[in-house]
Amino acid sequence: VISMPDKWEYPWYAAWDLAFHTVPLSLVDVDFAKDQLQLFLGHHYLHPNGQMPAYEWNFSDVNPPVHPWAVWTVYSYDKQLRGRGDLAFLKFCFEKLSLNFTWWVNRKDVDGNNVFAGGFLGLDNIGVFDRSSTLPTGGNLEQSDGTAWMAFFASVMLQIAVELAMEDDAHYEAMALKYFEHFLWIASAMDNPSHTGIKLWDHYDGIYYDVLRFPDGNGVPLKVRSLVGLLPLAATTVLPANLRERLPRFFDEAQWFLERHPHTAAVLTVPLNVGAGGSRILSLVNPDKLRRILGYMLDETEFLSPYGIRSLSRYHADHPYVFSAGGQEYTVRYVPGDSDTGMFGGNSNWRGPIWMPMQLMLIRALVNQYAHLGNDFTVECPVGSGRQLNLLEVSEELARRLSRLFIRDKSGHRPSHGRHGRWNDEHWRDHVLFYEYFHADTGAGVGASHQTGWTGVI
Repeated sequence: VISMPDKWEYPWYAAWDLAFHTVPLSLVDVDFAKDQLQLFLGHHYLHPNGQMPAYEWNFSDVNPPVHPWAVWTVYSYDKQLRGRGDLAFLKFCFEKLSLNFTWWVNRKDVDGNNVFAGGFLGLDNIGVFDRSSTLPTGGNLEQSDGTAWMAFFASVMLQIAVELAMEDDAHYEAMALKYFEHFLWIASAMDNPSHTGIKLWDHYDGIYYDVLRFPDGNGVPLKVRSLVGLLPLAATTVLPANLRERLPRFFDEAQWFLERHPHTAAVLTVPLNVGAGGSRILSLVNPDKLRRILGYMLDETEFLSPYGIRSLSRYHADHPYVFSAGGQEYTVRYVPGDSDTGMFGGNSNWRGPIWMPMQLMLIRALVNQYAHLGNDFTVECPVGSGRQLNLLEVSEELARRLSRLFIRDKSGHRPSHGRHGRWNDEHWRDHVLFYEYFHADTGAGVGASHQTGWTGVI
């Protein structure tokens, strides 16, 4: 049995949709949730080379690697529920996910420089070009989000390895070090000029961009302010405060690595020091970068909607991004609802709407940062309001805005039901639909209303 909530079309799965499904499913039946996570890591589904099949219409494509995060989340809930962790489940998933991580490193790091390309990474995230097609310029795309997803992957694998090392055996301490080093190499690659001479992190603008690399080696940043630039926030993982005492070899080796590669420690937050909140974290963004990115994310003229975080900045409504190549212009403009482009048959919607799974990734990042930075680190939210909030309060503000999608307003209407009058009727108004994504300005549900399980994480 594969979890794919669907009452309309032929049941199909997508690997990362399923990972999100397991989180709300664990509240209902935690054993079923664990079974679902193990299903795609078993020999019937996982390729011997470590590839996880993406979705039914293209097994060989890739989805964002959220499986390890789902494994850790379900494991943690199960541990809380039963008073002990299911180490056999965690070990099985960790070993299989290690194969999958190696597959990503060998197949999606085109030049071996720790900058990754994933192609179609879900959420219909078509930027300037269709990522699954040949670029009109030739060359390749150095993807900020693809690279950040791999940093996220490495950080969660580190978190799992630390848990196993503390609970079980020293083999996992060495694996924790492996993923720590992977994370640092990826972080360094995102902040240092590639062989194109262009960084994924734009220090002048204070946000991440994709970089288009031409066949001759030159490159240009694609300055679209989208989830591509916010996603590196997600690569933030909390580690135990007693890490040094419990895993001294890991701590000493990590310190040794940082002393020999000081440029890596300068661009991120590393778990050598216990923070104000009493924990250690590993984060792709240091406090300065965090503050600059949040300056965009919490601005209501940019990403912050009354109903969550837009997938494309509203700035592009008046300032479309235009790229010219081969006598043709490629344009990205803010579209808060259904896409106005024909890519993927018109289903190309990372151009404005609110996507629930990404909200969860951003809220998780804020809570994790708060665990380290504590109450003294505050930002203006919303930008221009004069109201200073710590990061836990910011996460709560985002949660409130997301909740507005589903909560009846003064007139009894739920914004997610849009203009459908039927849902104002007393017989229908409590039949809440979990849409695929949501109009960024009105909150109306958009896309599939009938099958999207990941919106259930609300």
